[in-house]
Amino acid sequence: MAPQGRGRTQTVSPTDAGAYLAKASEFLQAARDALEHGNYSAATGNAVHAGIAAADAIAAARAGTVWRGPHDQAAIHLERAGADGKQAARHLRRLIPLKTRAEYDPAPVRAVDARAAVTAAERMIVLAEAAVGGLA
Repeated sequence: MAPQGRGRTQTVSPTDAGAYLAKASEFLQAARDALEHGNYSAATGNAVHAGIAAADAIAAARAGTVWRGPHDQAAIHLERAGADGKQAARHLRRLIPLKTRAEYDPAPVRAVDARAAVTAAERMIVLAEAAVGGLA
């Protein structure tokens, strides 16, 4: 299913791709730190935000646009950003369902889920680094 309607993407510059990557790396570091301290909700939430920012870095670098619609449709936009985008979209699909759980659900996030979220974010950032590095 393709994203519907206008205004769901935003045109960005190659410089923005680097800024999104920097944000992704910052969120990933926060996720790793939280995981190390046993703060699984914080680790998961930060991993989700790292993944979203990495998705924006990839899409900005490869397509010159970022997704501004519902998060659950972001992977569709990301898939259009080439091979890096297709790979990253798989990880993003694992992360997005954890966003509400980590940020709003009163139930704790399990350690295994937090570790999986951090791993997915790490893999997305590797892809984002390759995409942004290809701009140089």
